[in-house]
Amino acid sequence: MTADKQRPTGLLAIDREMARQHEDALASFASNQEVAAEIAASINKNGRLLLLGMGASHAVARAVEPLYRAHGIDAIALPLSEQLGQPLPLAGKTVIVTSQSGESAEVLRWFAETGDRTETFGLTLEAGSFLGRRVPCLVGAGGSELAFAATRSLTVTFALHLAILTALGDDPAGALAGLKAPQTVEIDAALAALRMVTTIVTSGRKLQGVAEALALGFTELSRLPCFSLEGGQLRHGPMEMLGPSIGVVLFRGNDPTADLVTAMAASAVETGAPLIVFDASGKPPVAGAVTLRFKPASGLAAIFAMLPVAQSLMIAFADSRVENAGTPVRTTKITRSE
Repeated sequence: MTADKQRPTGLLAIDREMARQHEDALASFASNQEVAAEIAASINKNGRLLLLGMGASHAVARAVEPLYRAHGIDAIALPLSEQLGQPLPLAGKTVIVTSQSGESAEVLRWFAETGDRTETFGLTLEAGSFLGRRVPCLVGAGGSELAFAATRSLTVTFALHLAILTALGDDPAGALAGLKAPQTVEIDAALAALRMVTTIVTSGRKLQGVAEALALGFTELSRLPCFSLEGGQLRHGPMEMLGPSIGVVLFRGNDPTADLVTAMAASAVETGAPLIVFDASGKPPVAGAVTLRFKPASGLAAIFAMLPVAQSLMIAFADSRVENAGTPVRTTKITRSE
């Protein structure tokens, strides 16, 4: 790519979304307290939570799944398509359906087949959408995300979960501080490390959902096969693929799983794979890795710190690989077919 290459229109659209994501996330947290308390009451009563969504919405659910489990909640995140084909029983469960548009094909079919349930709720960016009209919803500020590949919508949806988790008793101070004063971390060394890779695998332990969200964004924007494996799953066989052409991106937080991520990082370095570590653990960096360091944090505080930097990396990587990054060629922003 030449230095004077014009920024693609798709990436300019993403830039606009990212520029307002923290402000919209804070507004979303502040304006949804009443419904968040209603959802929290349902979760407390049932003790079981099913999180349904597709694409980036499912990645968010995977990221917050352990945060609900920390409250003793039997929380499971499933792709909505899987629930349609191999359904878990819904009796006695609180259900949260997440759809940024509120109009995806799976959402429409799930409600058509399931009917009305008194303890089903929604998370969406569009109050007037099918989902927004069908069930009580937490509604993100700022309306629909217009750019392809989720950035603002991820941050806003995490803020909606922060409202629920706060109603369940979590202290939101650390997460809100991260939204009010985002950390600046340079990505140049990380981008250079990925310069020659043909595939990227992302991985984490407690932060696995964030890894999955990043892998989806990498794939959508760069059109390269980028995917995510939970740390234990990466260890059990798939490490055979690692080498100089496979980039590895790990997420390490200040939580009890940090040592497992550290061990994986050391193993990845031994394979010669270029390694990036998003690190909010407070632990020493792993030799041979490009470490993007954040203040020690866990849970949503770590997610809000790392996410915009991870987004910047995936965008810069895609811009270095394709001419019109951010303009989809095989998919659409709202998926209306299954």
